[in-house]
Amino acid sequence: MTEPASAPPHTAWPCLSMHEGAVWLAVSVSPNARRTQAEGLHDGALRVRLAAPPVDGKANELLLAWLAGELGLPRRAVRLVRGETARRKWLAVDAPQERLVQWLQEHLGEARTGAGS
Repeated sequence: MTEPASAPPHTAWPCLSMHEGAVWLAVSVSPNARRTQAEGLHDGALRVRLAAPPVDGKANELLLAWLAGELGLPRRAVRLVRGETARRKWLAVDAPQERLVQWLQEHLGEARTGAGS
């Protein structure tokens, strides 16, 4: 895999990785929240609170649709690749890695460690 001359953007974001040419995003979900939102990083994954129950795939579908909407992508551009019934999930995102890095920076700023203040 060839990296650009500058430092790879994903190094500052442990939740991002490349797999077979696709950008993967590690997500740690908390279902049954009041509203769906990204809340920072936790143990190397993006923590997302979901306003859906973990029943019949509702939380997974909300997660995929929410992330696609946040990134301005069609729903089909975000796929669940691992963790269908787990809280820790891996999503494949059909978008340039820089787009995810920019979104993470806009929504999480410099809070990359997930440590409390």
